[in-house]
Amino acid sequence: MFDFTGQTAIITGGTKGIGKAIAAGFLQSGARVIATYSSDDSSAGRFREEASPFDGNLDVQKFDVSSYEEVERFYKYVEDVYGSFHILVNSAGVRKDSVLGMMKESDWCSVIDVNLNAVFYMCKFAVQMMMRKRYGRIITITSPMGRHGPEGQSNYAASKAGQIGLTRSLSKEVASRGITVNCVSPGFIATDFIGDLPDKLRDNYLSQVPLKRFGRPDEVAYCVHFLASKEASYVTGATLEVAGGL
Repeated sequence: MFDFTGQTAIITGGTKGIGKAIAAGFLQSGARVIATYSSDDSSAGRFREEASPFDGNLDVQKFDVSSYEEVERFYKYVEDVYGSFHILVNSAGVRKDSVLGMMKESDWCSVIDVNLNAVFYMCKFAVQMMMRKRYGRIITITSPMGRHGPEGQSNYAASKAGQIGLTRSLSKEVASRGITVNCVSPGFIATDFIGDLPDKLRDNYLSQVPLKRFGRPDEVAYCVHFLASKEASYVTGATLEVAGGL
């Protein structure tokens, strides 16, 4: 749908689920893609194989987005190898559900670290590089759960609400430099991310969706690609919901 030839896109969590669909779409549209992941080597290997027709345009990097030092080293690598880049998609995310009164401190901190602190780290170094070119697109994958606040997901909801607040503030800070900053907010998407839910809970979630089905990763990717395009130059500080009417 869009032509990203000559552009470089970074997608965190880009080797499976929604991130993989986003990365694959960019490859098909001519972009060079740097897909990052933290631990799942098998998924990363499968993605490399599936994307073999675009092998010259795919770079898979393993590091922890919740580590400031590792993010800083990653951007040094990007600068050394690519010089600059055009698009950042923050797609890495985790979920560790529990009622707040019984939640482990480690589960609270790890969700905030990966879902929110990592977005700060990735965006901080991204805007420093993008401002030199006076151009950039930043898209963060958030969730309607930041607005709905479901029980048993206080850590996840807090991290997702924080992503939207960060996006709105950052969009104002960098607007004059030609950088847009937006969120895409998927609802229940058929990926491994919701695959561990009990059948009863899955049925309950499905009953809440007016379109009466879970979404597909490619349906989220289309919206990300629009916001990453040059044609979306007047959209910033926005959250685009892809949630079937949820």
